Amino acid sequence: MIRKLEIKDLPYMYEWMHDENVTANLQADFANFTEDKVSDFIKKAMEQNENSENLHYAIVDEHDEYMGTISLKNINRKDKNAEYAIVTRSRAHGKGYAKEATKDILNLGFKEYGLEKIYLYVLTKNIAANKFYNKCGFKEEGVFRKHLIIQGRLEDIRWYSVLKEEFDI
Repeated sequence: MIRKLEIKDLPYMYEWMHDENVTANLQADFANFTEDKVSDFIKKAMEQNENSENLHYAIVDEHDEYMGTISLKNINRKDKNAEYAIVTRSRAHGKGYAKEATKDILNLGFKEYGLEKIYLYVLTKNIAANKFYNKCGFKEEGVFRKHLIIQGRLEDIRWYSVLKEEFDI
């Protein structure tokens, strides 16, 4: 379900970056990303290795079509933790790709990279994402009130994590 990003993923990645249904609750202003900027991101991800601070993978369907990106970011090998991030195209929503890819990336983080904790944050108002993270085994750690400005509004974020001993394949 996950593989290294490839240049052929560019049009699909660019598609979700310009889909307000996908980007409405995201911190970055993806609408201003150009195809060149997306290409640069993919090329950098293609060069990643086991020592990289950020690992980005394509979520793909059974025909190897790109459905989204899943990442371990800010990998801290000393403290054995990393930040999880995921985004999927609208057409992938509700089809199970995100859940399977999440299992894959958690397995990679805990088994291959020896991490002890994988964490994330999400807007508290993003109900669907909050439900999804709970379903995937993440545990809530707390809420940071008025922590981020998204589209000009201060928003609360909820922190989640999953520990290696809590992860069940």
